[in-house]
Amino acid sequence: MLRRLYDWTMGLAAGRHAGKALAGVAFAESSFFPIPPDVLLIPMVLADRAKAWRYAAIATIASVLGGVFGYLIGAFLFDQVAQPILQFYGYDQQFERFAAWYNDWGVWIVLAAGVTPFPYKVITIASGATGLNFIVFMIASIVARGLRFVIVAGLLYWVGPPIRDFIERRLGLVFTVFMVLLIGGFVAARYLV
Repeated sequence: MLRRLYDWTMGLAAGRHAGKALAGVAFAESSFFPIPPDVLLIPMVLADRAKAWRYAAIATIASVLGGVFGYLIGAFLFDQVAQPILQFYGYDQQFERFAAWYNDWGVWIVLAAGVTPFPYKVITIASGATGLNFIVFMIASIVARGLRFVIVAGLLYWVGPPIRDFIERRLGLVFTVFMVLLIGGFVAARYLV
């Protein structure tokens, strides 16, 4: 099953709609979707390393725009939309404590969450809900998301074939590590926030 999923993703990554799919996932992940855009970015760069920087730019722009959507959800639709999302992910109880000190450390929180497996959607919604300065939020988001996607694309660009070979030979291990990081990010968000 993993092999079929990997082959399908590699086919999508090499297809003509790869950029649109990446933009859609990056946008959605920054505001409500649980799967990070790395799931598409990595195979896309491995499938066509010459487009690594283009894909990093697409992921960055779409992710920041999705972050703006998350910010707006937090700012204007907190009770109707954000509260159910936070409840779904189990963050509603900790949110009030989190909001109390968020604005003091907001720029650093956005920067840290933007480059780590921490669920970025929680930060975008929290930034809007707590009224973090929008300009500060935007600058931190552009820097953090740009850094994250450029690092991933750059590593794959310079060391692509050995990484692709490693992934293909150890697909189960790579999937397990990815899932541990993804779930670990949500667990960290639940207990650190």
